[in-house]
Amino acid sequence: MSWFHSLLFGEGVAHAVLLFAIVIAAGIVLGKVKIKGISLGITWILFVGIACSHFGMRVDGHILHFVKEFGLILFVYSIGLQVGPGFFSSFKKGGIRLNLLATAVVLLGVAITYLLHRVTDVPITTFVGILSGAVTNTPGLGAAQQAYTDMTGMNDPSIALGYAVAYPLGVLGIIGSILLMRAIFRVNIKRESERHDSLELDKAAGVKPFSLQLTNPRLYGRLLHEVRDMLNRQIVFSRVCHADGSIELASSSTRLQEGDRLLVVAAPGDIDSIIAFLGEQVEVEWEKLDKQLISRRIVVTRAEINGRQLGELKLRNNFGINITRVNRAGVDLVANPRLHLQLGDRLTVVGPDAAVDHVAKVLGNSLNRLREPNLVPIFLGIFLGIILGSIPFVFPGIPQPVKLGLAGGPLIVSILLSRFGPHYKLVTYTTVSANLMLREIGISLFLASVGLGAGEEFLSTIVNGGGYTWVGYGFLITVIPLLLVGIVARAFYKVDYFTLMGLLAGSTTDPPALAYSNAAAGNDAPAVAYATVYPLTMFLRVLTAQLLILCVI
Repeated sequence: MSWFHSLLFGEGVAHAVLLFAIVIAAGIVLGKVKIKGISLGITWILFVGIACSHFGMRVDGHILHFVKEFGLILFVYSIGLQVGPGFFSSFKKGGIRLNLLATAVVLLGVAITYLLHRVTDVPITTFVGILSGAVTNTPGLGAAQQAYTDMTGMNDPSIALGYAVAYPLGVLGIIGSILLMRAIFRVNIKRESERHDSLELDKAAGVKPFSLQLTNPRLYGRLLHEVRDMLNRQIVFSRVCHADGSIELASSSTRLQEGDRLLVVAAPGDIDSIIAFLGEQVEVEWEKLDKQLISRRIVVTRAEINGRQLGELKLRNNFGINITRVNRAGVDLVANPRLHLQLGDRLTVVGPDAAVDHVAKVLGNSLNRLREPNLVPIFLGIFLGIILGSIPFVFPGIPQPVKLGLAGGPLIVSILLSRFGPHYKLVTYTTVSANLMLREIGISLFLASVGLGAGEEFLSTIVNGGGYTWVGYGFLITVIPLLLVGIVARAFYKVDYFTLMGLLAGSTTDPPALAYSNAAAGNDAPAVAYATVYPLTMFLRVLTAQLLILCVI
């Protein structure tokens, strides 16, 4: 059995692969265990790695370093692909306020970390690890480790130790803060649900179809494109039912007459003003009237269409159809002619059956094509991200140049490529399952590497090195910013509780807290708020972790 002992405690590629497989598999299994509905999830991989390393099952340092950095790159890059399309739109309307509140959580945590460092004898490197663990931010840990290595040429295991010690109570502290906010403000979930339905944030995204009857005499005889120009809003006229009962697809040359009924698609916030200008809202059973017209969702799957503007395709002129809306990542958008189409967009097409079939051929509408992986943009993006992350930026007053690093560089590039890549014919579409697989593999490799690297000194740090005090420091870093910002958001900005739950979870980039919030709320408001603040928060966590290392050491 010496060969088996060598596999577990020896060296070489087989030993390394076997050990990573054991750590990741066991960690994922343990992550499914819940205590009172709360689980540490995939973070169990970190603790299994620590345990294996403590009992002598270790991996060569060079292999460990490579796997850790490569896993981190895969993780942050897949996150950027996921949140990139909505990153810039998250700053609109209510998103600006939410992002400012999330920024306050980040900066307060950094300030408390620095203050604790000044009043204790704990090194700033350890405190940066404690900060990353307290807010459950793994990329921040990776960025801090790389910044320290670039600056000194050495590794500091206390960064990973601080992270591992602070992480478990960090998860509990975030969920506890959410529960405490409910108790402080005596939130009644039923009343809060009714209140939430009327908030602007719940209506901010998407479009809505509605019917109206033309009663404004000034618009009789006007062409439809003239009326659209007068309104100066993102609006689509789908169909027109004339007073004689005839139905036609709305076009720029459609001339409006008294008594016309129109099917309109617009953003919810514009509906009242559109109705006030045109006439009065009515109920029309278009399905019974449109006996010769059908409505179908068609998916963009042809690579040639990716990045082209909707108006360039001239589908209305060529096939006599109307496109009333575009669904992207679950959100309905107004079918504006200037809208750049992306692979995976779902277009609602209205027109005669044969014409709609022709449009389907033009756009592709083959779901099998979406299942094919697009690996070139992924590795091209990683290549560009590493270059960006390696560029030193010099700031006045900072002794060492700041780098975005292997976490920040790929994150920013993936956000930019997923948002603007289609404009330049670059196919960046990945299925949800493919993105999730890439992300989970990356974070699993990273956590396993961190655990295997930190386990040798973990127990001695807790018992003899004062590590038990780090738990308390991490708890303060977790709870104080969340409570202060949560009270301000609720008391002064009247943020509803469901949105507040997502804000607190997103400002700490904590998936377990989001899962708890979604289950408690029973709606998608926490997830919407989480996604709104997540990209900016992730970037700030990565950047501030590096700045603490570079500016304080």
